[in-house]
Amino acid sequence: MARRRQIYEGKAKILYEGPEPGTLIQYFKDDATAFNAQKRGTINGKGVLNNRISEHVFTLLGNIGVPHHFIRRLNMREQLIRQVEIVPIEVIVRNVAAGTLSKRLGIEEGTQLPRTLIEYCYKDDALGDPLVAEEHIACFSWCSQDELHDIQDMAIRINDFMSGMFAAVGIRLVDFKLEFGRLYEGDFSRIILADEISPDGCRLWDMTTNEKLDKDRFRRDLGGEVEAYQEVARRLGLLPEGGDHTVLDLDSHRKKRDK
Repeated sequence: MARRRQIYEGKAKILYEGPEPGTLIQYFKDDATAFNAQKRGTINGKGVLNNRISEHVFTLLGNIGVPHHFIRRLNMREQLIRQVEIVPIEVIVRNVAAGTLSKRLGIEEGTQLPRTLIEYCYKDDALGDPLVAEEHIACFSWCSQDELHDIQDMAIRINDFMSGMFAAVGIRLVDFKLEFGRLYEGDFSRIILADEISPDGCRLWDMTTNEKLDKDRFRRDLGGEVEAYQEVARRLGLLPEGGDHTVLDLDSHRKKRDK
């Protein structure tokens, strides 16, 4: 089998050339990073779980008319996606004060915000993805005003849907990040949802206990990262109850099977 051409490698995913023009293969890694990759580690099986969770969420969002890059899941760690030109803006949607917002403004973590807050960061690892305002986006032409309106409208719609989806399984959607891209169709382009939606990029708290079910367990050395990701998948109906037998690492599974 010929070696696929790698297009890009990020902190949590690798992009390979797709089987058809305009497509890519997105591979989910087990690598975990925090604080702009100053902290690094591994969460065994994270890539498998994130692949499945992201597939589930993107599929449901597509069903309510949110355009996105996801085409189909190929295997445990890979999915076929549309190739887009990523808008260099990370969109952060906040419902509850947590993380950098709490530190920056001195608001107690867990405080319900008066309204949903949308923040923007410029995507540049070397700069630490700095917080920017809409004026920066317009000044440096990172996207047009019409594109930004589309991004804002989609972000609010996604938040409304996901808040209800997670609340239905006893999870509070505290905040999350989104990325968008331009899908070119002839001489025209449109904005669609890209990247992934998983516990890597969402803060998810149990609604009863406030237990963290996301990457904050890694950031804050709380432990139990694998169990937290599995719990999210289980509540969404993607893992069977008591699903310890679920295969999370294909290589390990093959080694055990071949013994």
